[in-house]
Amino acid sequence: MSLKEHLIEARNRLFKSLIALTLGTIAGFFVYDWLLELIIAPVQAAGGSVNFTAVMSPFDIMIKVALFVGILVSSPVWLYQLWAFIVPGLKKNERRLSYTFVAISVPLFIGGVAMAYFVLPFALQFFISLAPENSENLININEYLPFIIRLLLAFGLAMLVPVLMVGLNLVGVLPAKVILKNWRITVFLIAVVAAMAAPGGDAITMFALAGPLFLTFAAATIFCYFNDKKRVKKQAAQDAENERLAQGESSTIATPEPIDEPNSQI
Repeated sequence: MSLKEHLIEARNRLFKSLIALTLGTIAGFFVYDWLLELIIAPVQAAGGSVNFTAVMSPFDIMIKVALFVGILVSSPVWLYQLWAFIVPGLKKNERRLSYTFVAISVPLFIGGVAMAYFVLPFALQFFISLAPENSENLININEYLPFIIRLLLAFGLAMLVPVLMVGLNLVGVLPAKVILKNWRITVFLIAVVAAMAAPGGDAITMFALAGPLFLTFAAATIFCYFNDKKRVKKQAAQDAENERLAQGESSTIATPEPIDEPNSQI
């Protein structure tokens, strides 16, 4: 596939993803009130409260919440488009693998978001508890909402990395030896992502994110290792079978017999 064809494919898949994102964002406006209560609930549970500091703040927050809903709702579409672009020219069995990839990725992505939501109150409780006595925590929602969305998306996207590793290994793009060779770099990157996603570098949230990521990375690496061994054994058996068939065919070819010259009569 030429560079131009790759760019055209990227444009088409991006367009489909944007359509799904737009429809999901529209749906987000209908659940805005309910979702905003969920977002504010951890702050209230920790003894704080949020406030709007500008006239346009409510409208701005509504747009951001609806867009966040759009990202979640459209995740099956853009996850499939991402996978199909990474592995172009999918065969029939690889297309089935793509559906499996999406079917596993969506609950993992949503599960990562949910995990971040349940970890969030502990982090908020820690930070709010640092406020002096007889003071009130008035949290600017324009600062709080980007923080919580970044945290939720970071958890969700981070949970997709092991699935992507397994998917690329199954189609032969990412062998286990490459993963094992660079495992130190991967562990370091997981720690960096966890530190960036953790609010204010909170150690509790950082370990809560890094722990599941380390476990899923280890599980994905083990799967890729045994899948490669299985692939090598299968290829060796196939090569042996092909060699046996080739030898069998050569042995059945009879040696040609000479043709007797016809007797000439004068």
